[in-house]
Amino acid sequence: MNSLMAHLRGHWQLIALTVLLFALWQTPVVAPLKILIVYLHELSHAIAILATGGSVESLTVNANEGGLVISRGGNRFLSLSAGYLGSLIIGAMLFVAAVRTHADRAILGVMGGIIVLTTLLYSREVFAVVFGLVTGLAMLAVARFLPRTYSDLILRMIGLASVIYVPYDIFSDTIQRSYLRSDARMLAEEFGGATMMWGALWIALSLGVLALCLRYGLGADSNIHPSKRSDYKT
Repeated sequence: MNSLMAHLRGHWQLIALTVLLFALWQTPVVAPLKILIVYLHELSHAIAILATGGSVESLTVNANEGGLVISRGGNRFLSLSAGYLGSLIIGAMLFVAAVRTHADRAILGVMGGIIVLTTLLYSREVFAVVFGLVTGLAMLAVARFLPRTYSDLILRMIGLASVIYVPYDIFSDTIQRSYLRSDARMLAEEFGGATMMWGALWIALSLGVLALCLRYGLGADSNIHPSKRSDYKT
Protein backbone atom coordinates (compact mmCIF):
# COMPACT_ATOMS: atom_id res chain seq x y z
CA MET A 1 0.00 0.00 0.00
CA ASN A 2 2.80 2.41 0.91
CA SER A 3 4.59 1.52 -2.33
CA LEU A 4 1.43 2.24 -4.34
CA MET A 5 0.92 5.60 -2.65
CA ALA A 6 4.55 6.55 -3.26
CA HIS A 7 4.17 5.59 -6.92
CA LEU A 8 1.02 7.68 -7.25
CA ARG A 9 2.69 10.67 -5.57
CA GLY A 10 5.66 10.36 -7.90
CA HIS A 11 3.53 10.40 -11.04
CA TRP A 12 0.36 12.23 -10.10
CA GLN A 13 0.89 14.94 -12.72
CA LEU A 14 1.13 12.44 -15.58
CA ILE A 15 -1.90 10.57 -14.27
CA ALA A 16 -3.89 13.83 -14.15
CA LEU A 17 -2.71 14.81 -17.64
CA THR A 18 -3.68 11.41 -19.04
CA VAL A 19 -7.15 11.61 -17.46
CA LEU A 20 -7.56 15.14 -18.85
CA LEU A 21 -6.58 14.04 -22.37
CA PHE A 22 -9.06 11.15 -22.27
CA ALA A 23 -11.81 13.41 -20.94
CA LEU A 24 -11.28 15.97 -23.72
CA TRP A 25 -10.34 13.51 -26.48
CA GLN A 26 -13.52 13.94 -28.54
CA THR A 27 -13.70 17.72 -28.07
CA PRO A 28 -12.28 20.53 -30.22
CA VAL A 29 -9.81 21.32 -27.43
CA VAL A 30 -7.63 18.33 -28.29
CA ALA A 31 -8.16 18.52 -32.07
CA PRO A 32 -4.97 20.57 -32.76
CA LEU A 33 -2.94 18.04 -30.79
CA LYS A 34 -4.43 15.15 -32.78
CA ILE A 35 -3.67 16.95 -36.05
CA LEU A 36 -0.09 17.40 -34.84
CA ILE A 37 0.16 13.63 -34.33
CA VAL A 38 -1.08 13.19 -37.90
CA TYR A 39 1.60 15.67 -39.00
CA LEU A 40 4.22 13.53 -37.24
CA HIS A 41 2.77 10.51 -39.05
CA GLU A 42 3.25 12.19 -42.43
CA LEU A 43 6.65 13.55 -41.41
CA SER A 44 7.73 10.00 -40.55
CA HIS A 45 6.73 8.89 -44.05
CA ALA A 46 8.76 11.76 -45.51
CA ILE A 47 11.83 10.97 -43.39
CA ALA A 48 11.78 7.31 -44.46
CA ILE A 49 11.39 8.28 -48.12
CA LEU A 50 14.26 10.78 -48.03
CA ALA A 51 16.48 8.42 -46.00
CA THR A 52 16.07 5.68 -48.62
CA GLY A 53 16.89 7.84 -51.62
CA GLY A 54 13.45 9.11 -52.63
CA SER A 55 12.09 12.61 -52.95
CA VAL A 56 9.07 14.25 -51.33
CA GLU A 57 6.80 16.27 -53.60
CA SER A 58 4.31 17.44 -50.98
CA LEU A 59 3.20 16.88 -47.38
CA THR A 60 -0.22 17.93 -46.18
CA VAL A 61 -2.62 17.59 -43.25
CA ASN A 62 -6.24 18.68 -42.99
CA ALA A 63 -8.79 19.70 -40.38
CA ASN A 64 -10.41 16.24 -40.50
CA GLU A 65 -7.26 14.69 -39.00
CA GLY A 66 -6.16 13.28 -42.33
CA GLY A 67 -2.86 13.66 -44.15
CA LEU A 68 -0.97 12.70 -47.28
CA VAL A 69 2.59 12.56 -48.58
CA ILE A 70 3.22 12.48 -52.32
CA SER A 71 6.66 11.17 -53.17
CA ARG A 72 8.89 9.58 -55.77
CA GLY A 73 11.20 6.65 -55.16
CA GLY A 74 12.46 5.50 -51.81
CA ASN A 75 11.97 2.15 -50.12
CA ARG A 76 8.26 1.45 -50.32
CA PHE A 77 8.17 -1.09 -47.47
CA LEU A 78 9.96 1.23 -45.04
CA SER A 79 8.06 4.33 -46.08
CA LEU A 80 4.67 2.65 -45.66
CA SER A 81 5.67 1.19 -42.29
CA ALA A 82 7.12 4.46 -41.03
CA GLY A 83 3.90 6.43 -40.64
CA TYR A 84 2.30 4.90 -37.56
CA LEU A 85 5.48 3.49 -36.04
CA GLY A 86 7.55 6.60 -36.74
CA SER A 87 5.06 8.99 -35.16
CA LEU A 88 4.79 6.66 -32.16
CA ILE A 89 8.57 6.52 -31.71
CA ILE A 90 8.88 10.29 -32.07
CA GLY A 91 6.16 10.78 -29.47
CA ALA A 92 7.75 8.26 -27.12
CA MET A 93 11.16 9.91 -27.46
CA LEU A 94 9.68 13.35 -26.76
CA PHE A 95 7.87 11.97 -23.72
CA VAL A 96 10.97 10.30 -22.25
CA ALA A 97 13.12 13.35 -22.98
CA ALA A 98 10.59 15.59 -21.19
CA VAL A 99 10.38 13.31 -18.16
CA ARG A 100 14.06 12.39 -17.85
CA THR A 101 15.99 15.48 -18.97
CA HIS A 102 16.00 19.25 -18.69
CA ALA A 103 16.65 19.73 -22.43
CA ASP A 104 12.99 20.56 -23.01
CA ARG A 105 13.49 24.02 -24.50
CA ALA A 106 16.16 22.86 -26.95
CA ILE A 107 14.08 19.84 -28.03
CA LEU A 108 10.90 21.88 -28.48
CA GLY A 109 12.85 24.52 -30.42
CA VAL A 110 14.36 21.91 -32.76
CA MET A 111 10.95 20.33 -33.28
CA GLY A 112 9.38 23.71 -34.06
CA GLY A 113 12.16 24.49 -36.53
CA ILE A 114 11.69 21.15 -38.30
CA ILE A 115 7.95 21.72 -38.63
CA VAL A 116 8.46 25.24 -40.03
CA LEU A 117 11.12 24.05 -42.49
CA THR A 118 9.07 21.03 -43.60
CA THR A 119 6.01 23.22 -44.10
CA LEU A 120 7.91 25.74 -46.22
CA LEU A 121 9.49 23.01 -48.34
CA TYR A 122 6.61 20.62 -48.89
CA SER A 123 3.20 22.02 -47.91
CA ARG A 124 1.00 23.70 -50.51
CA GLU A 125 -2.58 23.60 -49.21
CA VAL A 126 -3.73 26.56 -47.13
CA PHE A 127 -4.70 24.63 -44.00
CA ALA A 128 -1.45 22.65 -43.94
CA VAL A 129 0.65 25.80 -44.43
CA VAL A 130 -1.17 27.76 -41.73
CA PHE A 131 -1.18 24.86 -39.28
CA GLY A 132 2.49 24.06 -39.83
CA LEU A 133 3.73 27.64 -39.58
CA VAL A 134 1.56 28.57 -36.58
CA THR A 135 2.47 25.37 -34.72
CA GLY A 136 6.17 25.52 -35.50
CA LEU A 137 6.53 29.23 -34.73
CA ALA A 138 4.54 28.81 -31.50
CA MET A 139 6.94 26.05 -30.41
CA LEU A 140 9.93 28.27 -31.20
CA ALA A 141 8.39 31.15 -29.24
CA VAL A 142 7.62 29.01 -26.20
CA ALA A 143 11.12 27.53 -26.24
CA ARG A 144 12.73 30.95 -26.56
CA PHE A 145 10.69 33.19 -24.29
CA LEU A 146 8.85 31.10 -21.68
CA PRO A 147 10.24 29.16 -18.69
CA ARG A 148 11.44 25.59 -19.29
CA THR A 149 8.42 24.06 -17.55
CA TYR A 150 6.16 25.22 -20.40
CA SER A 151 8.31 23.36 -22.94
CA ASP A 152 8.34 20.35 -20.64
CA LEU A 153 4.54 20.29 -20.39
CA ILE A 154 4.07 20.65 -24.16
CA LEU A 155 6.46 17.76 -24.87
CA ARG A 156 4.64 15.60 -22.32
CA MET A 157 1.28 16.34 -23.95
CA ILE A 158 2.60 15.52 -27.42
CA GLY A 159 4.23 12.33 -26.15
CA LEU A 160 1.19 11.15 -24.22
CA ALA A 161 -1.18 11.99 -27.08
CA SER A 162 1.03 10.01 -29.46
CA VAL A 163 1.22 6.84 -27.38
CA ILE A 164 -2.55 7.06 -26.79
CA TYR A 165 -3.63 8.01 -30.31
CA VAL A 166 -1.36 5.88 -32.50
CA PRO A 167 -2.42 2.40 -31.23
CA TYR A 168 -6.07 3.44 -31.40
CA ASP A 169 -5.60 4.88 -34.88
CA ILE A 170 -3.90 1.68 -36.08
CA PHE A 171 -6.78 -0.40 -34.71
CA SER A 172 -9.39 1.88 -36.25
CA ASP A 173 -7.75 2.08 -39.69
CA THR A 174 -6.47 -1.48 -40.12
CA ILE A 175 -8.74 -3.79 -38.10
CA GLN A 176 -12.01 -2.05 -37.28
CA ARG A 177 -12.19 -0.53 -40.79
CA SER A 178 -9.86 -2.79 -42.74
CA TYR A 179 -11.57 -1.78 -46.00
CA LEU A 180 -9.91 1.66 -45.84
CA ARG A 181 -6.95 2.30 -48.13
CA SER A 182 -4.58 2.64 -45.19
CA ASP A 183 -0.81 2.16 -45.04
CA ALA A 184 -1.43 -1.42 -43.92
CA ARG A 185 -3.72 -2.17 -46.84
CA MET A 186 -1.21 -0.80 -49.35
CA LEU A 187 1.52 -2.82 -47.64
CA ALA A 188 -0.62 -5.96 -47.94
CA GLU A 189 -1.34 -5.29 -51.60
CA GLU A 190 2.31 -4.71 -52.49
CA PHE A 191 4.12 -7.16 -50.19
CA GLY A 192 1.55 -9.79 -49.28
CA GLY A 193 -0.25 -10.70 -46.11
CA ALA A 194 -3.52 -9.18 -44.94
CA THR A 195 -4.37 -5.67 -43.84
CA MET A 196 -5.36 -6.91 -40.39
CA MET A 197 -2.12 -8.88 -40.08
CA TRP A 198 0.00 -5.77 -40.58
CA GLY A 199 -2.31 -3.81 -38.30
CA ALA A 200 -2.04 -6.42 -35.55
CA LEU A 201 1.75 -6.42 -35.88
CA TRP A 202 1.90 -2.64 -35.63
CA ILE A 203 -0.41 -2.64 -32.61
CA ALA A 204 1.83 -5.20 -30.88
CA LEU A 205 4.90 -3.08 -31.62
CA SER A 206 3.18 0.10 -30.43
CA LEU A 207 2.11 -1.55 -27.17
CA GLY A 208 5.69 -2.75 -26.74
CA VAL A 209 6.97 0.81 -27.14
CA LEU A 210 4.39 1.98 -24.61
CA ALA A 211 5.47 -0.71 -22.15
CA LEU A 212 9.13 0.30 -22.53
CA CYS A 213 8.23 3.94 -21.87
CA LEU A 214 6.38 3.03 -18.70
CA ARG A 215 9.04 0.56 -17.56
CA TYR A 216 12.21 2.52 -18.23
CA GLY A 217 11.17 6.08 -19.00
CA LEU A 218 9.31 7.23 -15.93
CA GLY A 219 11.80 6.71 -13.12
CA ALA A 220 10.73 7.09 -9.52
CA ASP A 221 9.36 10.62 -9.93
CA SER A 222 8.07 12.07 -13.20
CA ASN A 223 6.51 15.21 -11.73
CA ILE A 224 7.65 18.62 -12.96
CA HIS A 225 9.82 20.36 -10.36
CA PRO A 226 10.69 23.84 -11.63
CA SER A 227 13.23 24.44 -8.86
CA LYS A 228 15.47 21.51 -9.80
CA ARG A 229 18.69 22.35 -11.64
CA SER A 230 20.13 18.90 -12.19
CA ASP A 231 20.60 17.58 -15.71
CA TYR A 232 18.51 14.47 -15.10
CA LYS A 233 15.34 13.99 -13.15
CA THR A 234 15.10 11.22 -10.59
